[in-house]
Parts: sequence; C-alpha cells; structure tokens
Amino acid sequence: MAIAIIGLSHAAPAPDRIMNRAPFPSPTGIPKASSAEDTLTKLAIAAMGSEDGYSRDKFPHWITQSGTCNTREVVLKRDGTNVVQSAQCEATSGTWKSPYDSKTWTDAEDIQIDHMVPLANAWRSGASRWTTDQRRDFANDLVRPQLWAVTGSVNGNKSDSSPDEWKPPLSSFHCTYAEAWVAVKGYYNLTITSAEKGALSDMLATC
Repeated sequence: MAIAIIGLSHAAPAPDRIMNRAPFPSPTGIPKASSAEDTLTKLAIAAMGSEDGYSRDKFPHWITQSGTCNTREVVLKRDGTNVVQSAQCEATSGTWKSPYDSKTWTDAEDIQIDHMVPLANAWRSGASRWTTDQRRDFANDLVRPQLWAVTGSVNGNKSDSSPDEWKPPLSSFHCTYAEAWVAVKGYYNLTITSAEKGALSDMLATC
C-alpha cells in the first residue's frame, strides 16, 4: 500500500491561528489549520467499513523504540515535565498535563497513550487492507500527531469514536484535535464519513 502525504505542513501557525491552541506538550507534525482544511477537502468520503476481523493484536503497539524503552515510555517522556525513568525506562515520577481535559497528573498510571485515530476506526476506514507491518507503524507513529499522553478515564470515554461522536471535554483543544486527526487520516489515506467531515470542519472553524 502506497502511503502519501496530502497537503500537510510543519510550518509554525500563523499568529491569528494561535489564540485557541491549548499550551500543552504535543507530538510533531500538527499542520496549520489552513493546511488541515485543505487536506480535509481531499480525504475520500465513504461509509464506515465493517469491523469484522478486527483485533488490537493486529496493530502491534508499544514496540521497543530504543534500548529498554517502548513507544508508551517514549511518549510519556516526551509529553511530561521532569520525567524520571528507571533503568527499565519506566516513568517513576513526573508531571503530565492532559490536553483533552487540562488535568494534571503526577502518576504515570493515570495516563494513557491515546491513538488520535483509534485503531478500530482506522480498521474500519482502510487499515483492514494493510499488512501487519503497516498497522504496527501506524500504532507506534512518533512522527505524525497520532500518539498523545492523556487522562486515562477520558481516553476510555473516547474509545474508538470519531469526532462526530466524541470531542475532547476541553473545547479550546478542538482546533488542534481536528488538525491532528486530519493530518493522520491524510497521511495514511484513511477514509472519513460525511458526519466525520462535518464535525472536523466545525472544529477547524474554531481555530
């Protein structure tokens, strides 16, 4: 499967687009709102596919990134403040501010690493046709804005919902959330539904 980047930009946001961005640590690859809007127009619209055959095991995740550090620990280190790790790379202390609800945590057990585009959603919008290696890359992507350290209970509420079904409780983060969602779906050539497109368009209008 050929994966192509569609209309993404890593340039800094224009001054008039900064107002609604929450001041949280975040992944790389978040496009400007104007670029996300352009990408959104290019995403293929299709009804949500079947979940037949889906399993999280088909998206090998939290793979080893370096030494004893897996993907989860890398994101915890990246998105936290003053994070201390054990010899096994486990986060033993630090502070994390969740961009989804603005809550601050000092125990890594309270943090989950959210897949911006959930694995099940990806399966239903094109990933069912990928190889296991491609799904592994998607589930551990540290380059695109796919992985976020967030409040565990909030991530549980999101589950595998798309933006027309669930939005972060913190409304000031809706702009960045939509930018990131569109960036990931655009890079991986995943489809969106009409309702999903409408919700994303509304969220980008808040930027």
